[in-house]
Amino acid sequence: MNFNPLNKKIKASIPEEIINIAEKIEKAKFRVYLVGGCVRDILRGVVHGELVEPKDWDIATDAKPEQTQKIFKDSVYENNFGTVGVKTRSEKESLKIVEITTFRLESEYTDKRHPNGVRFAKTIEEDLSRRDFTINAMALELNETSDKRKEGMPMSHFPFGMSLIDPFGGQKDLENKLIRAVGDADERFNEDALRLMRAVRFATELNFFTQGGSASGWKIEEKTLKAVEKRAGLLEMIAKERIRDEFVKIIMANKAAQGILLLEKLGLLKYILPELCEGIGVAQNLHHIYTVFEHHIKSLDYVAKQNYSLEIRLAALLHDLGKPKTKCGEGYNATFHGHEMASAKMVARALERLRFSKDIIEKVVHLVRYHMFYYNVGEVSEAGVRRFLARVGPENVDNLLKIREADRIGSGTPKAVPYKNRHLLFMIEKVKIDPISPKMLKVDGESVMKVAGIEPGPKVGQILTVLLEEVLDEPAKNTKKDLELKIKNLTKLSEKELINLAKNAKNKKEEFEIGVEKEMKKKYYVK
Repeated sequence: MNFNPLNKKIKASIPEEIINIAEKIEKAKFRVYLVGGCVRDILRGVVHGELVEPKDWDIATDAKPEQTQKIFKDSVYENNFGTVGVKTRSEKESLKIVEITTFRLESEYTDKRHPNGVRFAKTIEEDLSRRDFTINAMALELNETSDKRKEGMPMSHFPFGMSLIDPFGGQKDLENKLIRAVGDADERFNEDALRLMRAVRFATELNFFTQGGSASGWKIEEKTLKAVEKRAGLLEMIAKERIRDEFVKIIMANKAAQGILLLEKLGLLKYILPELCEGIGVAQNLHHIYTVFEHHIKSLDYVAKQNYSLEIRLAALLHDLGKPKTKCGEGYNATFHGHEMASAKMVARALERLRFSKDIIEKVVHLVRYHMFYYNVGEVSEAGVRRFLARVGPENVDNLLKIREADRIGSGTPKAVPYKNRHLLFMIEKVKIDPISPKMLKVDGESVMKVAGIEPGPKVGQILTVLLEEVLDEPAKNTKKDLELKIKNLTKLSEKELINLAKNAKNKKEEFEIGVEKEMKKKYYVK
């Protein structure tokens, strides 16, 4: 068999690995089809002229799993759903293992996510009937001898022996830019409640809009839309990990902000991030033209357009979660003192609930906690900049500035990067070689113990804390001679005096935080 659908209309080619697999299945006298998202994406190239490279390549066949394994010796079958993973030698991650699934039908979904069991079907049409949306319920037959043997089969021929199997009108919905559930929408969502989020995810990823009206926009079919709203509560039955995965795909889309708005409109968001919903209708003050919820959406929209990372998108979407709880007063003079700390705690709980990794949670919480940093040219010294770097970490400065950009745009400010941010970067460049952590001191713990004549213990850390505070003010003192002299002087102090000195050094109010407090008092007329 020798075929390739690349021509003037089709904008995607079938990988060699898939062609080789199809040839072997056909040689063994079985039917072979491309199914799911890859078919949808190929047809998007045909219908709308979009350059689309499918992310995944899934194959359906009438061969039973054990028959598929006989064809492909280097394969694995470790599930109860008829899916065999065939290993290839591809360098592409998405093609290293290609999933081949036997035609199947599914029984009742007691847990609203997985079928209680499956049974093998006889035809590709039966297999397609179990899928979620019509645009995902199409198949491309790859057998070289494919034809219209079955009367009434809704096929339209493609070049090189491929035939489209489309029993539910997916191609027409694709042409009309419509997302529609297969068969009865209410039944589809009742079977698998994660499809509720998948509907929104496709609406986001493929640039669907429920409003319609745009020449380039898509819309969710009315019955499907109503069924999502009706069944929204079923989302509570879905594992948080699965919800997280769909949510990540939504906010990583170019139209992430529209995706969040759609989740809220359909009543799904309150089952995913109820904390975000608390900001709906919560007015701010004279420095914000949007409500708290609108501010979050605008901030996310900005970072999505800049194609920023997952951590930045999460931080932009959630950075002011604590505002509704810390709001004091109404109107132009309302205040939100300490909202960044309240927000950080709420973000940590929300992301833990959604089973995000510890690494992602720590990064997002850190960005949220320090997004209110204050800097004005001429008001913060080099020592203040060093303390800022010591507190937030030099590696986080770039991301913090990105959150600040999003925060400004989300507040209705037209300019994302003011001069003072550029000046801060200049100051950071100026002090970047100065010591900002104990590791950068010219002495270490062993040196402290040797000079002070002490054993390992808390006293060593206390002395290092005091030394760091001194060199933050005067980097020139970061010499072995000066620090050893300081160590000798510190050893003369009593235990209580040293503890208090270290505590004061550790808790010293940084210039940045003093600046924040002063600026907030000025803005909100508080003495």
